[in-house]
Parts: sequence; structure tokens; C-alpha cells
Amino acid sequence: MKSLQSLKMQNRNMLRKVSVAMVAFGVVFAMPLTAFAVTATANTTVSSAIAQTISVTSSGTVSVPVTPTASGAQSFSSDTVDVSTNDTAGYSLSIVENSSAATSLNSGSNNIVATSNTAASPAVQTANTWGFCVHNTVVTTTTCPASTTSNTVISGTDTVAAVPATTPYVINSNAATATNAATTVWYGVAADTSTPAATYTNVVLYTATGN
Repeated sequence: MKSLQSLKMQNRNMLRKVSVAMVAFGVVFAMPLTAFAVTATANTTVSSAIAQTISVTSSGTVSVPVTPTASGAQSFSSDTVDVSTNDTAGYSLSIVENSSAATSLNSGSNNIVATSNTAASPAVQTANTWGFCVHNTVVTTTTCPASTTSNTVISGTDTVAAVPATTPYVINSNAATATNAATTVWYGVAADTSTPAATYTNVVLYTATGN
């Protein structure tokens, strides 16, 4: 028979084995399992509609002073009309009277009438009339002065037309976007000494329209 000391030693060894087995068993269960991540994708389209814009500016006031003579003196001054637009099709710029009932340069009951020449058929100016002149790649039928003139003999070459009373007349156009695209508009006034001294005015309307 085994001695008591031997049995105690045997029990200790068995306990050690059980403990080692439990620890090993616990470690096996504590180890993480390898997992494969699940993914999904989605697309979003970002859309931004850029609105069309257009603007037009002018000098605001064009002064065309004339010192009349018996046979008639003529002065020309210019206006600069700028158009800006992001319209890729471009723009059209037109001119018309601000009021169809007021086509003359007026000062109270006195007036300087608009020339009888039309935009389609501009011609040399006569005394006591006023008109406009534009010459560019769009309007080619006119002859405008090269620079501001004052109190000269009525030109036999520079041509003018009346600003249309009701139907806008296209004085420039473009087929692309534009930034401060300039159009020069000349205004001519001719007067003889029968015209009363005064300041005469008329309001002209420019309109820029996207194509």
C-alpha cells in the first residue's frame, strides 16, 4: 500500500495537471476567431446648375455741345456700352428710344428733331437734327467719326440714323461669353443759329439679351 506521503504527492500532481489542462482549455477559447469584413459601395452625382447672367452699362450721359453757325455746325461725342454675360451662346445689344413719344432732343417747348435717316439707311446729317452712328462687324453700313469733334462744318462723310422709336435695332452681337465687351455709339448733333440756346436732352435705352 502506498504511504500517506505518496498519496499526497500523487494528489498534488493530479491537481497540477488539471490546472494546466484548464488553463490550456481557457486559452483555446479565449483566442479570437478570424473575421472577414463585409463591404458595400454607392455613388452620388453632384449637380450644380449655373444660372445665366447678363449685364449692360453705359457712360450714363453723353455731352454733345454745339456752337451753331448760320450754315450749321456739327459735333460728335461717343458713348461706351459694356456687356458682360456667362451665356456661352453670347448676346445681342440693341438701341431704342426710352419713350416712343419722345424722339427729339427736347428743352421745354423747343426741340432738335431726330434725323429722318433710318438705321437701315444712314445718311449725312442736316442742320437742326440729331442721330446716332455705330460701325463694327455687325453694323457695316455707316461711317462714324474717328474721334470726338466739336463745332465743325457738317460732315459730308459721317452718317447718322435716328434712334428707333419702337423697334430695337441691334448694334452689336457676340456668340460667346463676354466680359465688358465694349460697343462705341456715336451721337451727332447739328444746329444752326435758328435753334434757341438751351440744353436739350433725350433718353436712349440699351438692351443686352442673351442668345
